[in-house]
Amino acid sequence: MPEGKAVPTLVVVLYSERILRTLFYTDQYVITLPEGHKFPMGKYRMAREMLERDAVFLFEAAQLAEIADIGRIHDREYVRQFINGELPAAAMRKIGFPWSESLVKRTLASVGGTLAATEEALSRRWGGTLAGGTHHAFAGEGSGFCVFNDIAIAIAKLRAEGRLRRAAVIDLDVHQGDGTAAIFQNEPEVMTLSVHCKNNFPLRKQKSMIDVELEAGVGDDEYLKTLAEILPRVWQFRPEIVFYQSGVDGLKSDRLGHLKLTHEGLKERDRIVMSACRERGVPVVVTMGGGYSDPVALAAEAHANTFRIAAEVWGTLQSKQVG
Repeated sequence: MPEGKAVPTLVVVLYSERILRTLFYTDQYVITLPEGHKFPMGKYRMAREMLERDAVFLFEAAQLAEIADIGRIHDREYVRQFINGELPAAAMRKIGFPWSESLVKRTLASVGGTLAATEEALSRRWGGTLAGGTHHAFAGEGSGFCVFNDIAIAIAKLRAEGRLRRAAVIDLDVHQGDGTAAIFQNEPEVMTLSVHCKNNFPLRKQKSMIDVELEAGVGDDEYLKTLAEILPRVWQFRPEIVFYQSGVDGLKSDRLGHLKLTHEGLKERDRIVMSACRERGVPVVVTMGGGYSDPVALAAEAHANTFRIAAEVWGTLQSKQVG
């Protein structure tokens, strides 16, 4: 090389299949809802399509969960009646959906997606499902658009198989994770943390291991300060895995939320949680949870952002300079 000439730097970009994550989805099953129904069924496909355009994830249709896995948490008769369409009308009204075979398949796939994402997390440090977070489901009944509690089922399966002992649920949906709290109320090795709006559904709260109740109208600054103050208690618990219920119904555009969070605030929330998991080497399973913004595209975008932040925190490609 002639004297005085700069030596060029060669940048080699190394794509690694270890880094690419598969997100599991359930929008292949569509529930027909009455006109004006407040559940935003379209957000699941919308969020997936947004993420597909990013071209940083693989996508796989979630498989139906096994009844034996669901039975570790849920009462057998409740499971049987739901699967066969025999739940009383009052029980279906509490769930909030009309019964159909598509609802059964989507419910089983939602659990299946979380179970698959759990395997991703254990082998690749984090995993995600474009569904799940059905935290209002109790052992013997459903509620608030939740039939089976996917997070509780995944934890029970891991513990029954002797693959881990201590798990933590970080539930940042605007509504308390009452079903999850009730299921694990006598399980000292499962931490349930719920940060939620105080005067919101459910009216009758359960007792999580840690409950943080926020007043209506809380915005980004107060929310993020509160989160930063409470998260150290999770790490003091020394969980071997974290399940992150990443509901986006805290957005100020949400019809059911009552908080005033922005998209940037939610992204910082996600970054705080997932960066802390990565720094401590704790696998994390990311589930969607609630989001009822009007228009629904705002909720879909916020959900997509959660997985984008995960890709940012863990990286979608690696590069190093050579020469």
